[in-house]
Amino acid sequence: MTRHTMRAVLGAGALLIAGALTLSGCGGSGFDEPAGTGDASDLTSSDDALTVLIGSSGEAETTAVEDAVAAWSEESGVEATVSVANDLPQQLSQGFAAGSPPDLFYLNPEAMTGYADNGSLKAYGDLLENKDDFYPSLVENFTLDGEFYCAPKDFSTLALIINNDLWTAAGLTEDDIPTTWDELTAVAETLTTEGRVGLAFGAEYERVGTFMAQASGGGLVVDGAAVANSPENVEALDYVKSQLEAGTFAYATTDLGLGWGGEAFGKQAAAMVIEGNWITGAMTNDYPDISYTVAELPAGPAGQGTLQFTNCWGMAADSPNQEAALKLAEYLTATDQQLAFSEAFGPMPSIQSAADAWSEANPDLTAFLTGADYAQFRPTQDGAIEVLADFNAQLEGLKAGDPQEILDSVQANLEAVVG
Repeated sequence: MTRHTMRAVLGAGALLIAGALTLSGCGGSGFDEPAGTGDASDLTSSDDALTVLIGSSGEAETTAVEDAVAAWSEESGVEATVSVANDLPQQLSQGFAAGSPPDLFYLNPEAMTGYADNGSLKAYGDLLENKDDFYPSLVENFTLDGEFYCAPKDFSTLALIINNDLWTAAGLTEDDIPTTWDELTAVAETLTTEGRVGLAFGAEYERVGTFMAQASGGGLVVDGAAVANSPENVEALDYVKSQLEAGTFAYATTDLGLGWGGEAFGKQAAAMVIEGNWITGAMTNDYPDISYTVAELPAGPAGQGTLQFTNCWGMAADSPNQEAALKLAEYLTATDQQLAFSEAFGPMPSIQSAADAWSEANPDLTAFLTGADYAQFRPTQDGAIEVLADFNAQLEGLKAGDPQEILDSVQANLEAVVG
């Protein structure tokens, strides 16, 4: 599997992966500081070697993680080995069921609550020396009942990707990059031609949800309460529906018959797409001749909004050497190491101290990082996976559907999940 394909799976498809386990995490869209304090005295300690389980996007990621763990092992004197899962959720679940889980492992927010509720996870986030360096939205994404569970290992956001040649050919300039919905409507209409749509994106909340974030500022769940059918969210879907009907927006899959937004952009079936920073790998590997610009998503009635996607370094409650696992997690999320990972296989560092160096190294991609300031994340309460899967199915029919009816259905389903 190529890097851009895996990144797309980890971003838009993480819900389905986690759904296989029927486990989910707890989240929201607020950025409050976690209440837990943590106590290093209750960490286990032993001479046992550490085991690390990852789900890799390819050889570059595997090699980078293996090299980093080996360097830490040599420096610390603690033996540690890395295993690459063929099916991370399944192998992780099997490890917990057998009583022999890895010490550290990739963990997505959707899986956190289930594992936390059954006692499989160690909440160690507040023990991290660099805990205050992580972006607040990432900390909140991995906080449950006031406890910061695990160190975010990296993250992605969504931005507007623009084909420079098509933009120029349409008579548009840098000053025309849209900053509002009205401006997005105008440029999408200008860029739409026979056989090409102005803007394309996935038929799923993980893309359409950006408009809801921009309209409501709160997404689907706010302060633990379902707000899916708020007037603001209805306004967002009304806007998307109107543009789908006008033919200036399109779903990359159902409308254009392509695999994802990156393919629609690469094949120039769309002049603009809403995608995450994993698209850069696709452009480099598959469409190297296309010149493009990455811009922040336009603001809606409530201001700017985007979605974030992330994983953390989960720690097993049954790990016999949690003290060493904590040190390894700190090492893997340190500034220099995260910058090395970014250079090796493309993720954005989860810590704020790496922002300047990352931006200097990736000046054309800074819109992705800027999005961290206003990024929201998907609701991850227990049962939210199934709700979002149903929502995505309904979004496929948005062009012929009723936004109010769709969101009323989502509201009812969410209320059953969040109370």
